[in-house]
Amino acid sequence: MIYRATAHMLEAALRLRAKAGGSDALRQRLALDAPGPADIWFHGASVGELTSARPIIETLARTHRVLVTANSLTGRDMAAGWGMEARLAPLDLPGALARFLAQVAPRLQVTVESEFWPLRSQALADRGIAQAVIGARLSQRSASRWARLPALIGQVLGRLAALSAQDPDSEARLRSLGLPDGAVLPPLDLKLLTPAGIPPSEPSKARDRVLLAASTHEGEEAHVLDAWQQARRHVPDLRLILAIRHPQRGDEVAGLLRHRRIAFQRRSEGGAGGDVLLADTLGEMDRWYRAAGLCFVGGSLTDRGGHTPWEPAAHGCAILHGPHVGNFRDAYAVLDQAGGAAGVDAASLPDHVIRLAGDPAQARRMGRAARQVLDDRAGDPAALIARLRELAGTPR
Repeated sequence: MIYRATAHMLEAALRLRAKAGGSDALRQRLALDAPGPADIWFHGASVGELTSARPIIETLARTHRVLVTANSLTGRDMAAGWGMEARLAPLDLPGALARFLAQVAPRLQVTVESEFWPLRSQALADRGIAQAVIGARLSQRSASRWARLPALIGQVLGRLAALSAQDPDSEARLRSLGLPDGAVLPPLDLKLLTPAGIPPSEPSKARDRVLLAASTHEGEEAHVLDAWQQARRHVPDLRLILAIRHPQRGDEVAGLLRHRRIAFQRRSEGGAGGDVLLADTLGEMDRWYRAAGLCFVGGSLTDRGGHTPWEPAAHGCAILHGPHVGNFRDAYAVLDQAGGAAGVDAASLPDHVIRLAGDPAQARRMGRAARQVLDDRAGDPAALIARLRELAGTPR
């Protein structure tokens, strides 16, 4: 009651502001500009959430009319760039929600990850619109906070027709807060759907002889070059693709190569081969992963938090990484345990490169193990997609 009363007062003030010349963004948040009708309303907070759900959104858009909303302009504009009808989401205010739902009239509303809005939930239920959450995640801290409002969160969760959690722990916390058993779908890590959808690269002798240093930062290239030069004494035809994280450092890294008197080609100048390729361009990482059987993932020898291991895993690369992987600690831990990746430091990197470059069979086993971990963790979205289509009904 307090929440609803406060929302009414806030909405009245915002409408006065919009009439006095408020921004287009405010008009969209108040649903004063009418969107078209849609079968499914997809909502994600911003770029990260919508990017992770893109495979699901695009699959459903093949059969149903989809409207995508975000809380941020960057998220909205990104979805529009996919060819989707996209808008800023209505605020959790009674009038804005009423106008928006009257205009869009969706049969299904899908939220990505974990936004729980009490008035939105009630407004959807009042109109008989099915509600679903995909990629739901809930930390123990957030669960403890919601547990102080059991009636409120219990009603919101109780109205859900379907929920797929990002991980088993989140699912357990949501169940404890009132998620009905009948709404639970198998866990699905949305962020892994895109890499899991990449066809694995076929092993080959050519890939066996390529070391990729992916997304390296300042202070890492010298260690990679040390490892490659030492490995060449044992595997003379070992090639190196040096794909630096920031292409603007291309001149700097080219100077390092010249200082060491290493012959190289530069991708920004049209190079595509040679013993060493300095990949100082954007948008071609998929090409380099396909070319290499052995991959060192940068940002991990120096303390940058590391970069994602899932793209090299998608291509079946044997993965090496440094000790600084805080951004993906759990991912590297499970890959290391499964034998798909190995941790190194500057001193041990040459030994690992020598061992794997000299034993292609072992490198290929690591690559297969990495890909298997990715497939297992990503899950199969088929059951989720089928359930969402069922809830959305016959397309308009």
